[in-house]
Amino acid sequence: MKRVLLISLLIGVCNTAMSQGIKAAAKAALIPLPVTAVYNTDSFFITPHTRLVADPGNEGALALLRNYISEATSGALAQTEAGAAQTTPAIVLHTDTLLVQQPEEYLLHITGKQVLITAYDAAGIVHGIESLRQLWHLKGAAQLALPGAVIRDYPRFGYRGMHLDVSRHFFPVSFIKAFIDQLALYKINNFHWHLTDDQGWRIEIKKYPALQSVAAWRDQTMIGHKKELPHRFDGKKYGGYYTREEIKAVVAYATERHINVIPEIEMPGHALAALTAYPSLGCTKGPYKTAQFWGIFDDVFCAGNDSTFIFLQDVLEEVMELFPSAYIHIGGDECPKVRWAHCPACQQRMRQEHLADEHELQSYFIRRISNYVQSKGRKIIGWDEILEGGLAPGATVMSWRGVEGAVTAAKQQHHVIMTPEDELYFDHYQSLYAEEQTAAGGYTPLEEVYNYDPLRAAGDTALLPYIAGMQGQVWSEYLNTIPKAQYMIFPRMMAMAERAWSPQTVKDFNDFSRRLKAQYPLLQQLHIAAADNFEEINFTADSLAPGQLYISLHTTDPAAVIRYTTDGSTPGQRSKLYRQPIQLTKSSTVKAMLYQQGQPTHRLFHQSFGINKATGAGITLKQPPNTKFSGDASLLVNGISGSDRYNDAQWLGFSGRDLEAVIDLGTEQTIREVGANCLNYHWQRMWAPVSLEFEGSADGIHYAPLAATTSFPVNGINKIRLPLKPVKARFVKVLARNKGVIPPGEYGAGGNSQLLVGEVVIIAVSH
Repeated sequence: MKRVLLISLLIGVCNTAMSQGIKAAAKAALIPLPVTAVYNTDSFFITPHTRLVADPGNEGALALLRNYISEATSGALAQTEAGAAQTTPAIVLHTDTLLVQQPEEYLLHITGKQVLITAYDAAGIVHGIESLRQLWHLKGAAQLALPGAVIRDYPRFGYRGMHLDVSRHFFPVSFIKAFIDQLALYKINNFHWHLTDDQGWRIEIKKYPALQSVAAWRDQTMIGHKKELPHRFDGKKYGGYYTREEIKAVVAYATERHINVIPEIEMPGHALAALTAYPSLGCTKGPYKTAQFWGIFDDVFCAGNDSTFIFLQDVLEEVMELFPSAYIHIGGDECPKVRWAHCPACQQRMRQEHLADEHELQSYFIRRISNYVQSKGRKIIGWDEILEGGLAPGATVMSWRGVEGAVTAAKQQHHVIMTPEDELYFDHYQSLYAEEQTAAGGYTPLEEVYNYDPLRAAGDTALLPYIAGMQGQVWSEYLNTIPKAQYMIFPRMMAMAERAWSPQTVKDFNDFSRRLKAQYPLLQQLHIAAADNFEEINFTADSLAPGQLYISLHTTDPAAVIRYTTDGSTPGQRSKLYRQPIQLTKSSTVKAMLYQQGQPTHRLFHQSFGINKATGAGITLKQPPNTKFSGDASLLVNGISGSDRYNDAQWLGFSGRDLEAVIDLGTEQTIREVGANCLNYHWQRMWAPVSLEFEGSADGIHYAPLAATTSFPVNGINKIRLPLKPVKARFVKVLARNKGVIPPGEYGAGGNSQLLVGEVVIIAVSH
């Protein structure tokens, strides 16, 4: 009945607007997109005489609105009237649980005389205010204009989160507050604050002062990417931490905007900074050193000594004093078991608790911490590794390694927050252009973020009630400045926010792109250094016949045209206009530029394509790739060499198995050279093959050796090219033998190495 009443009221408001002769207007550029919105040509103006009115209990929201108005007008509207005559135009904040029916829902009605925000609760009032922030624009020195509108809005998911890692790089309180304000602007209601890790401890704990004096600092920081050798360092002591008073101020700031702050205290792994301050908490008792580079480290909290749990309980007690969040994040991810396997205390604990292995020891660790947190009236959240050995009762899982963890947890009736690495890690590259700033790896363009749907990913509809929401992650290893961080966060965070808030039925990337472009002036006003590369040229390559490639160029900008060259020269206004796929029959470099109204825009696109006898040939694999570097076998013969960032879907990856491929050239050829590209990045667990071998055959049955090598000297891409005495063959077999288990003393020792192979090259004798 209430729903019928609400809909009737909305229809009545819209009909009234039309009957008064108010014409419909273009859609506004709100992000996230509201559930329903009708705009008209009416306008409301916020002036020094505008009244601000709020129900009792909404005084905080009123103060927030007044502050936003002041900021938007650079202080020109620092004061608005509270007690003016009733006939004065007003902004009214009203709570009504009969008219508005669900948490966080709001109705926004803007006419020429009044702005009325009616909401279910105080959070809904703030969401309505945040929509006003996106709708208004400065008109004159001391006036804000709002379009006439009737908006009804509520969230798709109750949990909408953003994570920020401050352990690898420390961000000041001023940035944290600005970030929280940006979350509020896009209706994100949870801030996941990653406060401790191997590279630094960032929260003041009174009982353990060495966490401030020792664990909060590292001697120096790596320069460049950790895959690069030799590793380089800046030689500068680095660190910092948030005092208790600073944390209280941040929490209060977030609370005013109805954002919950979830602290993360990493355990049992990612503990090197804490162990440096208190070495008795580790299995070997040290000495330890706060990490200076990025990765996973074998030294973790000892699970066999009660002193470890006493320490962590003391820490969590102080954490819970500072953070009112119902959830406390305890990490639980990427915990090596190497030290536990050789620690007498840990092995004794396993015997006492009848634990089968170290995975069950991790479960014991998490359960013990969870029981303590629950005794304080709170619950834990952990990354999906907390599933290992059994899930603690009441725990919520953040599923970051894909869907499997989410499905497993949901089947056990635990709530899940979808945080998948491939789609929602904003430390990944968002463009494949070589000019992009250094990032952790991966490739997550804006459209991939926008198209992610956590409910579809979950699969089984019976599990959907346990999908609490979704969250974007910002790991800061390579984000050592605020502009770098903002560049990676925006606009991908905005895409995530829309997918978490707006109904699935309104999903439209082209419309989102239109609204996003309209938002850039607001981002500039807020001093956000957002990326603007989402409309740049991208490409696909197809081979319709051996020795030929067809290159398709793409942009999502409907107002731009593409001009290109294939001879390596930079395109200009007179270069060829792209109208259809570009046919290549020889190795070429395609360069292209977007033009709007005759002027170049965005960065220059350039991509090399190599054509040889293998290009476009038939290829079969004995075993498919079994890592995240998966794909069709044709990637090895598509004329595109994978980059040293290995994020361009041009590499095939194998773990615990060899690559064996057979290439069919179609007819017998006289071959004079063979080769392939192999990656060698030990600090990424990527190892070149033990050997790379080529064999030839006329019939595909009987093979003879052609060439082989065991030398892969380059840290990076090894472009192996092996000359032959000319030999005839139709079929060429490529065998790259996997390194297997990573040897002792190397990064990731004891785990499987990854074999990554890229483009195969076969050169024939010219006739």
